[in-house]
Amino acid sequence: MAFYTQFSIFAPELKCEITESTTMNKRTIKELVTQEIKAFFRLRQTERLWHIPVLASLCVGIPLLLGLYFDNMKSGLIASMAGMVILYLPASSTIANRMTMLLVCSFVFMISYGIGLGFSFDPILSAVVLGLFSMTVHWVTLYFKTRPPGSFFFIMIASISSCVPYNLHTIPERVGLVGMGTMLACLLALIYCLLTMKISFVQKSNSVSTVIMKNKYVNIVEAFIIGLFMFGSLLIGRMLKLQNPYWVPISCAAVMQGASLYHIWQRVFHRILGTFIGFALCWVLLSISKAPLSICISIIVLQFIVEMLVVRHYALAVIFITPLTILLTEAANPLIHNPNMLVYVRFWDITLGSVLGFVGGWILYHEKIRYHAVKRIRKARAVIKKL
Repeated sequence: MAFYTQFSIFAPELKCEITESTTMNKRTIKELVTQEIKAFFRLRQTERLWHIPVLASLCVGIPLLLGLYFDNMKSGLIASMAGMVILYLPASSTIANRMTMLLVCSFVFMISYGIGLGFSFDPILSAVVLGLFSMTVHWVTLYFKTRPPGSFFFIMIASISSCVPYNLHTIPERVGLVGMGTMLACLLALIYCLLTMKISFVQKSNSVSTVIMKNKYVNIVEAFIIGLFMFGSLLIGRMLKLQNPYWVPISCAAVMQGASLYHIWQRVFHRILGTFIGFALCWVLLSISKAPLSICISIIVLQFIVEMLVVRHYALAVIFITPLTILLTEAANPLIHNPNMLVYVRFWDITLGSVLGFVGGWILYHEKIRYHAVKRIRKARAVIKKL
């Protein structure tokens, strides 16, 4: 009875606190939604020159057109995908440093594709190898403070090649095509650097770079989580018997590239919304024409638009990234002649990968998990030193 009387005395105050808390939560959600809607229609300022989108379009488009000319679109698509290495060209530095960076990334592209092909004979083993490779390459990019896109394209290429039907005799040929695509990109990059030496020097002198210093143990934890989710996402795609399970780890990796938990949540929202609109655009493009020449031209134009938008607005870029990646990876697939089925299947693949990426991002930036993981690594290192 005394407890009931005491509770009755404080009940109005408690009720008032709960009401105020609920009102604040509603206001916070409303402000967050309003902020995201405004951000969706806002383009960020960038100092990126229009030369880079043109250069990227050439690196991707020339192998496609050569493949079309020699009636070998499959080889052209592999070399075209390797042309994405041009995105690792530093914006401002000496020619020697820029070309060295591009050559190293080209070599890693070939390793990524070769590792994926070499272990594609077993679904579980290929998932394990993809996880270990993703962990290693992500840690290396963190260690050397590689600018965006960081480890993403290395993981993407390894994911795609992990799902290619195993054929030992064709591995050298396929890796060679990747090498040819990167060689073309390096040649075009060298010509571009020689033509824009003065512009690069001005950008270098006026630019101020910000480097975020991280604890070396935090990098290990982050790389381990990335590798774990790449392994899990590919394995889930294999277990669900998806036609092209590499879409799941690629989407997962794209979302986990966010710089913070809020950034990752924003990427999930933007990626799913942008993907939905992008599929509609892809369906329109494939419905208008499925001719190889029109597909090549579409890929070149889409690559240019993506590189113009990706530094200004991620969600708008995803609208064009979706049809670009579908055309690049599925142009030689018979399913491309059935746009309805292709769009339906790929939408669920990408949505599944985005959800997994959000879960991985939440774990990646959860402070408590990070703290305990780093603490255990330090303890383990201390024990090893004593032994």
